[in-house]
Amino acid sequence: MLRKIRITLATVFFVGITLLFLDFTGTVPQWTGWMAKLQLLPAILALNIIVIAVLVVLTLIFGRIYCSIICPLGIFQDIVARVGRIRRRNPYTFSKAKSWLRYSVLAVFIVAIVLGIGSVVALLAPYSSYGRIATNLLQPIYIAGNNVLATIAEHADSYAFYHRDIWMRSLPTFLIALATFIIIGVLAWLGGRTYCNTICPVGTILSFLARFSWLKIRFDEEKCRACSKCTKNCKASCIDHTTHSVDYSRCVVCGNCLNQCKFGALRYGRGNLNANDNGNGNENGNGNDKGRRAFLVGTTLAAVSTAVAQKEKKVDGGLAEIADKLATERTTPLTPPGSLSAQNMARHCTGCQLCVAQCPNDVLRPSTSLLTLMQPTMSYERGYCRPECTRCSEVCPTAAIRPIQKEEKSSLQIGTAVWVKKNCLPVSDGVSCGNCARHCPAGAIEMVPYKRPDGTEVEVPAVNFSRCIGCGACENLCPARPFPAIYVEGHEVHKTI
Repeated sequence: MLRKIRITLATVFFVGITLLFLDFTGTVPQWTGWMAKLQLLPAILALNIIVIAVLVVLTLIFGRIYCSIICPLGIFQDIVARVGRIRRRNPYTFSKAKSWLRYSVLAVFIVAIVLGIGSVVALLAPYSSYGRIATNLLQPIYIAGNNVLATIAEHADSYAFYHRDIWMRSLPTFLIALATFIIIGVLAWLGGRTYCNTICPVGTILSFLARFSWLKIRFDEEKCRACSKCTKNCKASCIDHTTHSVDYSRCVVCGNCLNQCKFGALRYGRGNLNANDNGNGNENGNGNDKGRRAFLVGTTLAAVSTAVAQKEKKVDGGLAEIADKLATERTTPLTPPGSLSAQNMARHCTGCQLCVAQCPNDVLRPSTSLLTLMQPTMSYERGYCRPECTRCSEVCPTAAIRPIQKEEKSSLQIGTAVWVKKNCLPVSDGVSCGNCARHCPAGAIEMVPYKRPDGTEVEVPAVNFSRCIGCGACENLCPARPFPAIYVEGHEVHKTI
C-alpha cells in the first residue's frame, strides 16, 4: 500500500511539474504552478516560511518522502531505475554513505548561494536540473507534436491548436541539459539513487532531518530469513540485511523493500531505538503496520497539496517572427521586470528555466555569462516585453522575479532605449520610418528633424529617458537589419518612473 500511494502521488507531481515546463499557452500554471513553489530550494530562496515548515515537518514525521514524491528529478531517477530493472533482477547492493562527498558538495553549494554565484547553484539544484531537461529536451518535442496537430486542425478549418516556433534559446544551456540528462540517467540506470545520496545538496540537507523521523523502515529480526531481497532492491543502497540496519539519512521511503520482503520482516512505522543503533540513523524495529502508515502518508500529502495550491493568471501574447535579426550586445544585461536588480537575480535565481519556458513573447533566454550562466536574460529580436504580461513574475518560485501587477509594470524602468545613428534607415537611406515612435507603448519616443549630409531633411527618433520603461518594442519592430537602429540598454537596479 505504501508503495502504491507513493507512486500515485509521485505521478501526479511529476506530470504536473513536467507540463508546467512544456506548456506555452499559459493555462497549466493555473493548475500546477503551486507545485513549483513547493520545491525546497526555491522555498528557501523565496523565504517561504510556510512551505519550509511544512517540508521540515513532513520529513521529521515520514522521512525523505520529499525526494520520492515532490522532487521531479528524484522521480525521474525512479523512472529510469525502473526501466533499468526490467532485465536486471535484484540490481542493487548495500554501500556505505560517501559522507565526504555529500558534505563537500553541500559546502560548495552554500558558499555559492552566499556569494551569489548563480551558475554553481544552477548546476547543483535538483529542481533546476530537471527544469532545464524539460525545457531544452522535452519542450521542443512537445511543441513539434502540437504543430502537427495544428496542421491537421487547419485542414479541418479548426483553431483548436496554433503553430509555435521551435528554436534554441541557448546552446550552452542545451548542452548542459543534455549532459545532465545523460549523467543522471546513467547513474540512475546503474545505481538507482546514487545522485540523490552523493551529489544532491537538497538530499543532503534533508538527510540531517530524516535521521530523526518518527516513521521509519524497521526490521523484525525474528522474521528475517536473510534472503537479502531488501538489500538488492533498495535503490538508495541503504539497507544492510546482514546487520538488520537502515541508513535513514539516505532512505527515500520508496517502499520497494516492503514490497519485496515475503516474510513480513520489514515494516514502516514508529518504535524505540535498540542496541544496534549507531546514532547515525541506523536502527532496528519490529511490527507490521504498513497499511495504516501508508494511508497517513497519502492523506497528509493530499491535505498539504490542497492547502498550498493557488491559481495563476493567464496572459497570452506574442508577435510573428521577424527573421534575420541578430541579438544586440548590451553593456548591461536586461533582467525581467520584478527582478529588482541584477544582484537580486544573481542571488535568488536557480536557473530552472520556468520563466523562459513560460514567456509568451520569446523575450527571455538563458544567460551565457559565466557568473549568471543559465539565469534568464532578455533580448528583443523575436518579440518584446509587453506591458500587460506578468507571467514570468507569476510562475517564479524563488522570488528572483517578484510578483508584480500590470499597472506596476507599466511604470517600472528596467532599461532605456539608445539610438544608433549609423543603423537608422532615415539616416542611411533617406527614407521615412518612425516605426519605433508609432509602437512605443510608453510614448517615450518622438520623431525630430535631422539633416543628412546631402542636405535632405528626415525625421529620426529622440528618446525621453524619463518615460522609457525598456520594454523593447522599438528594438523589436525596428526594420533595420541585422542590428536595430534603436536598442535597450539595461539598468543594474530597476526603478519606478
